[in-house]
Amino acid sequence: MKTIEGDLTIRDKKIALVAARFNSFIVEHLINGSKDTLLSSGAEESDIELFYVPGAFEIPLALKKIASSGKYDGIVALGAVIRGGTPHFEYVAGECVKGISRVSLDSEVPIAFGVLTVDT
Repeated sequence: MKTIEGDLTIRDKKIALVAARFNSFIVEHLINGSKDTLLSSGAEESDIELFYVPGAFEIPLALKKIASSGKYDGIVALGAVIRGGTPHFEYVAGECVKGISRVSLDSEVPIAFGVLTVDT
């Protein structure tokens, strides 16, 4: 059987991190973890750029702009959507997921999904 798997080393690749500012007490940990993982996989700090957006709902538009720039080999989307007592959670989380998927498929730029959707 032929096995095909990705190479998990990152050399000479530009990576964009797109992070939501909302729920920053969680998202900052996601940023640090992503950066540490990229660096331990061979990326250079100078090849990683961080973009902030207000919240998870705004992530897909930023991804679209960044992917269409042609400057990045991959993008990591980071955010945290916490369920509250209104349907707002479903709207934000659902549209964020759909938007990220659409941008990745349309642009053919790999986008890692790092948006947490949690109850508490």
